[in-house]
Amino acid sequence: MSAAPAPASTPEFSALAGQLLARIEARTATVMIVGMGYVGLPLALEFHRAGFQVLGFDIDQKKVSALNEGRSYILHIAAERIAAMVATGRFRATADPADVPKADAILLCVPTPLTRHREPDMTYIEGTCRTIAPRLRRGQLVVLESTTYPGTTTDVMIPALEKGAPGLRAGQDLFIAYSPEREDPSNKQFSTATIPKVVGGLTADCLRVSVALYDTVVAQTVPVSSCAVAEAAKLVENIFRCVNIAMVNELKMVFQRMGIDIWEVVEAARTKPFGYMPFYPGPGLGGHCIPIDPFYLTWKAREVDMPTRFIELAGEINTQMPYYVVLRTMEALNEHGKALRGARILLLGLAYKQDVDDERESPTFKLMELFEQKGARCDYHDPHIPVIKPTREHAEFAGRQSVNVRNVPDYDIVVISTAHSAVDYAALARDARLIVDTRNVMEKHGFTGGKICKA
Repeated sequence: MSAAPAPASTPEFSALAGQLLARIEARTATVMIVGMGYVGLPLALEFHRAGFQVLGFDIDQKKVSALNEGRSYILHIAAERIAAMVATGRFRATADPADVPKADAILLCVPTPLTRHREPDMTYIEGTCRTIAPRLRRGQLVVLESTTYPGTTTDVMIPALEKGAPGLRAGQDLFIAYSPEREDPSNKQFSTATIPKVVGGLTADCLRVSVALYDTVVAQTVPVSSCAVAEAAKLVENIFRCVNIAMVNELKMVFQRMGIDIWEVVEAARTKPFGYMPFYPGPGLGGHCIPIDPFYLTWKAREVDMPTRFIELAGEINTQMPYYVVLRTMEALNEHGKALRGARILLLGLAYKQDVDDERESPTFKLMELFEQKGARCDYHDPHIPVIKPTREHAEFAGRQSVNVRNVPDYDIVVISTAHSAVDYAALARDARLIVDTRNVMEKHGFTGGKICKA
């Protein structure tokens, strides 16, 4: 359950806040970002752009080396931006916890996955706290940015920090806040700097210094009354998407039975200028947020004896979508006199979304597993992911390499699971024997016909 209310700020602590605020305003504060991934690295670039000294902390020495050499390992972040940041002398990547005392603000951008039993996995948060806690000093700001359930900041992070730093107390010696990440990789309309930032602090002074820090790098901060409210807001954002995607996925299957094209239906519905927002179906959910975050609230809700049936139903529908795609693939093959067993299948796209190199929780992994369980032989092509990295759920696929897309004629069927812009869809329409399109990308490019099946 939630921890006791945060202590009221003492005059001495408020004086510490004033000192930190002065360093933030003067840009003499040092910002450490823990986790140089899809959230942490863009944040580092923004704090550097704002004039701060930035430390990028990561336990992956390969990332640390790449950053210090001015190289990028994320598709949508150009190496030139990294090199320019390093060249100023105001950025350094590190894997050494001894750098923790040098920071005035420490932002935790670490993963929050699910266990095999679909329960929150706090391993990364707890491990990070154990690493930094013994090296914390009085007057530092620690902000958690990882998506998680309400109460994590007070019930998990603070106890772990205080245990590792016995002489320091949250809200009395350390400034504590929660500010959920809102990254959307490859989104050309919104960036880290232009997306409003929700911020919740443990005390009024904690909120004051954390808002002041984020005000230097984002267009708008949105202060809320507590860390728990900020944690809940992030879950609501992703549950909203999860539920609406589940609805349109279910409608896709219903309308397919009726001979109605869901994509045409959505395009017609979106012309209404009020009361409707378009969501689109797909082969399943992917990424680090939407397939995972709703279950954080489902788990937490059990503590207050409240079932979350709506959220769980949405999760069930979305997790069933790969099975639907397999069924549609079987139907397409059958219509052309070919069985699924023994068929050669090319999965087009491994990334969880268009034009990114992030395969976390990608439904393509599930499709590959299901097809091969039924005796098909699967390859994949993804212009942004040349080789499959080890994953917890699908370790058996690690090391597989993206095949040459020019080999399309060798396959009995191509299943489009991700609609990357770099793919030559005209060549695909010409050379493929059969296509199962889960993204409606072929029709968007003007290609229809008997060998293209929507799924």
